[in-house]
Amino acid sequence: MSRRDKMIAKIKELMYQPKNIRNIGICAHIDHGKTTLSDNLLAGAGMISEELAGDQRFLDFDEQEQARGITIDAANVSMVHEYHGDEYLINLIDTPGHVDFGGDVTRAMRAVDGAVVVVCAVEGIMPQTETVLRQALREKVKPVLFINKVDRLINEVKLGPEELANKFIGIINEANKLITKMAPKDKKDEWLVKVDDGSVAFGSAYHNWAINIPMMQETGINFKDIIDYCNDENQKELAKKVPLADVLLGMVVEHLPSPEVSQQYRCPNIWDGDIESEAGQTMINTSPDGPLAVMVTNVSVDKHAGEVATGRVYGGTVEQGSEVYLVGGQARSRVQQVGVFFGPERVPTEKVPAGNIVYITGAKGATAGETICSPENKIVEFEGIEHISEPVVTVAVEAKNTKDLPKLIEVLRQTAKEDPTIHVNINEETGEHLVSGMGELHLEVIGVRINNKGVDILTSEPIVVYRETVAGKTPNPVEGKSPNKHNRLYLEVSPLDDSIFEALQNGDIKEGKIKAKEEAQQFIDHGLDKEEARRVWDVYNKSLFINMTRGIQYLDEIKELVIEGFESALEEGPVANEIAMGMKFTLVDAKLHEDAVHRGPAQILPAIRNAIKGGMMMADPTLLEPVQKVFINTPTDYMGSVTKEILNRRGQIIDMPTEGDMVNVEAKVPVAEMFGFAGEIRSATQGRCLWSTENSGFERLPRELQGQIVREIRQRKGLAPEPFGPDHYLG
Repeated sequence: MSRRDKMIAKIKELMYQPKNIRNIGICAHIDHGKTTLSDNLLAGAGMISEELAGDQRFLDFDEQEQARGITIDAANVSMVHEYHGDEYLINLIDTPGHVDFGGDVTRAMRAVDGAVVVVCAVEGIMPQTETVLRQALREKVKPVLFINKVDRLINEVKLGPEELANKFIGIINEANKLITKMAPKDKKDEWLVKVDDGSVAFGSAYHNWAINIPMMQETGINFKDIIDYCNDENQKELAKKVPLADVLLGMVVEHLPSPEVSQQYRCPNIWDGDIESEAGQTMINTSPDGPLAVMVTNVSVDKHAGEVATGRVYGGTVEQGSEVYLVGGQARSRVQQVGVFFGPERVPTEKVPAGNIVYITGAKGATAGETICSPENKIVEFEGIEHISEPVVTVAVEAKNTKDLPKLIEVLRQTAKEDPTIHVNINEETGEHLVSGMGELHLEVIGVRINNKGVDILTSEPIVVYRETVAGKTPNPVEGKSPNKHNRLYLEVSPLDDSIFEALQNGDIKEGKIKAKEEAQQFIDHGLDKEEARRVWDVYNKSLFINMTRGIQYLDEIKELVIEGFESALEEGPVANEIAMGMKFTLVDAKLHEDAVHRGPAQILPAIRNAIKGGMMMADPTLLEPVQKVFINTPTDYMGSVTKEILNRRGQIIDMPTEGDMVNVEAKVPVAEMFGFAGEIRSATQGRCLWSTENSGFERLPRELQGQIVREIRQRKGLAPEPFGPDHYLG
């Protein structure tokens, strides 16, 4: 029996012992060493050769990942690790670090229970480190810390023992500050990372060694020895004495929870069903015997196997050949194959029980966020996966050959299914296909993927996505009339308070229809008036719809239509047909026809849409533009060139702390001004700077630019150059 076959047999055996399973994600800022670390963990588990580890990038198996040297897709792998005489099944997900692929991190966090947060010892905690920590803690995923590239601090930066200690203390304190700020209330103290209990490790993924306090106690090696090994260029011997895989996987087993522990507190957080029900108890107890509950976190398309859904089995057991039910898609499907990941390879097994990460083929129509259960035991679906950032850059895509048009539409739909963070808009009337993504790199990668699926495409120059909102209030309630003039709805429009808007952006308030009065508390906590909080009907596109009417006959019968009209009106705002957000719509009165025939969809939908759009045009309509935070680390000699580059792009400098002969510039720059930035900043600093970006939401477009940008957008969309006034909607 080969080593590989032995490991697969072990994996199949350990799957049924939830207390010996660890589902973990490896996450970090770009280039802090996640994939090199993952390689070495796999080498330690005997899955790839130790010589190639770090260079092989085993989990970057997509050709674009190999070519660009970055991780684009989250990659899954299962392996076995022995610790203190027991064997453990480690299901590991290596996640991307580039801001454009943050959606993969969010989805991966739904599948795992613990995260190894990797921080570069030289750069310290960076913007994307903060983002991935926030993504983990939002999903109640417990972190441990690995400080990587310690050898560079010793050999390149030439720090002595005391300076090293100060540098490490700074990184650990900053990580703990973030954990204190963002961890669930009941876990704040328990989840802090500490050197003395071994939940912080130090090392070099590239040179394959790591150390933490338990390892120091076991081997007698201390930091002075490590400095000597690095200075003597003898890290190979160090790697034999304190192998990275033993230290890191030991830390994972010791400090990160098993599904048995984590599902107790994670399931109530991500599932709205009754925890006392049979399905709820099956999940809480990680039982393989109760009703099936699988949360799909990713979908990819394999040219041989078709759609491959990756997910976490929270309850029951998913079996090959069994019939399953997709709760969101409301469809039955037959599972063709189930199994676990072995890096680029999929290993089929007959069944996969609760507590494991699974791949499923045959679940047609599944998308990320889908809930899979058995047809006999239908369950409430899991909470949707909310991505922290939204698409801000768009390209128009067309097929080079018109005969490929039907195939292009199919490929675009497939691509949107594989990557839910992109937004595909197929306009049947104009024949235009728009793809929106997180940034230039994201759209470039998507373009290559579409070409690889056999469709040659042409893409336009990237266009920035704007949002619409209002800066003022409607002076009086506006009246939306139905086409037959028998129904009238009276609305007030105003901007949303900053505290509520922030809560919606951070995901503290979930979007969707408000079903119960108990949900009012979340609005009150963020500063909404008590009476209004109890009467919120719907939360959509970071906007609220509130019904403040009393005793209006037939209003309950048209409630669903009003909500539908509200949501569709926000999809295309009145100024430039862009998505509208950040507003409060208050229904203050309504006059409805007593006969249901006269208040059907054809009457109510136009009435509510017109009231919303007309109201927005009377409340000082404003465009919002996407903004990015830009972080640049540059020698002080080039500081003038860097600030000039930012200010020329309508940027604002936020902070400029100096460290030795380096300066860290933190700025905010509109996305529209960021095209071509990479080349310009390199030439401005003669290639001597390190820089990264982070999406920072939307901010108000300067008034003097609004008219010109609105005209450009409307022209591009084939609309009249000027938006319609309120009379067009309310006349």
